[in-house]
Amino acid sequence: MSSSPLISAKNIHRSYTLGKKTVDVLRGINLEIDRGEIVFLCGASGAGKTTLLYTLAGLERPERGRVQIEGADLYSLSQREQSRLRNNKMGYIFQNYHLLPELTALENVMVPGMISSKNHRRQATELLDEVGLGGRLHHLPAELSGGEQQRVAIARALVNRPTMVFADEPTGNLDSRNGGEVMSLLLDFSKHRGTSLVVVTHDRILAEKGDRTVEIADGKMTGKNPGLAIGAE
Repeated sequence: MSSSPLISAKNIHRSYTLGKKTVDVLRGINLEIDRGEIVFLCGASGAGKTTLLYTLAGLERPERGRVQIEGADLYSLSQREQSRLRNNKMGYIFQNYHLLPELTALENVMVPGMISSKNHRRQATELLDEVGLGGRLHHLPAELSGGEQQRVAIARALVNRPTMVFADEPTGNLDSRNGGEVMSLLLDFSKHRGTSLVVVTHDRILAEKGDRTVEIADGKMTGKNPGLAIGAE
């Protein structure tokens, strides 16, 4: 592992306004994630784990604090630089798949390459074959099961060979069998490619398969040194 973390979040604060009430969602989060590390974010509904994931992933700016990716201050970058970083270095997997309904499985996986003007047809085809969908390249999302759609989403997240992947309840809409298969695929990809993986889940048994579980309660991390990356002191 590298001596410096891939992702470093320092003193992260985030709140939302609901009517006349302000809700503090993140309250001074400090977290480091190493290269190739698999980290699960766990906690009760409303604890702040998804907000933290989105903040680490460059999708939601914190009100206070900073996020560094490979030493660069993520939210000090221009919008163009942030977009380039997200597309080239990060992959995203969501509970609801977020596939484009008018595109085939192959075309959906090729989308990140299209954004950066790269033709990833070969990589997309190979990835879909690896996730067991080699015979369904030209099917639309509506013609695929939930488990198959999430496999497409995994292939899409990996097609640009990112250094980090963020997954928000990736098995939340799947039954236990499909959920287990999808998560096994994702963990195998991460381990074999050295990709950092940050996963939000309510499944504590699933979380035991990672390198570290970070517990979040009331916008704060709990436990002894929960934010330290592997090898940190």
